[in-house]
Amino acid sequence: MVPYTLEGASMLHQMFRIRWSAWKTLDEQKQKALIAEAQAVLIGMQAEGTSFYSMIGHKGDLLFVHFRPALDALNAAELKLAQTGLADYLEPTSSYLSVVELGLYESTQRINKMLVDRGLQAGSEEWDKAANEELERSRVAMAPRLNPETPAARYICFYPMDRRRGEDKNWYQVPLGERARMMHEHGMVGRKYAGIVKQIISGSIGLDDWEWGVDLWADDPVQFKKLIYEMRFDEVSAVYALFGQFFIGVRTQPEELGELLAGRRP
Repeated sequence: MVPYTLEGASMLHQMFRIRWSAWKTLDEQKQKALIAEAQAVLIGMQAEGTSFYSMIGHKGDLLFVHFRPALDALNAAELKLAQTGLADYLEPTSSYLSVVELGLYESTQRINKMLVDRGLQAGSEEWDKAANEELERSRVAMAPRLNPETPAARYICFYPMDRRRGEDKNWYQVPLGERARMMHEHGMVGRKYAGIVKQIISGSIGLDDWEWGVDLWADDPVQFKKLIYEMRFDEVSAVYALFGQFFIGVRTQPEELGELLAGRRP
């Protein structure tokens, strides 16, 4: 049985490396002009749902996270950033496309039982209509989670992940009730960090190379380690999870771009 999902805002992560050798050849006046232009663009994009971070480690120097209402708007954000003069000194290292997603394991069981009790046939037009009505009610109730604002926390941790689909362990062949039980236990770990770590899950099946993207925000980056480590011990992670690269960044405001490009932490 396929669990229902609710989809919200579209998301794009962009990772760049600064071409420091080329940037350093520019005179101070040229650098200031490029910084001023980029700052003006980023201030406008911030109001539309863009935040950016100074990355830690070799995987890049800048991470841009865009929330937009649709994929077309994400493409527009890409193009707007690419048209700045600063873009000539940025080299893309990675990107990730996804859509904010809420998995409804428990609601799927509840809705399906309700429809069976009403005598509806799974897959029929009446079934689909009734299910969509229930999902629309959930969509309205969960609108703030489906269209979130960028958390103001200082640090971000982003990573993609899959569920195992191998010969020995295959998440998609586990009965829905078992998957729901494991996801409930998994979620209970996350709830312990409520108010400490803000989490946004996005779905990327059919959109990018992994199945989900996970974004975590916190003012204490050690909490990323504690949360993810604790989750490794629950069944759904220990048995069925596969993780991609981890990207860590420090929140930076557009007004701090000059300091960053001068090699100083704002």
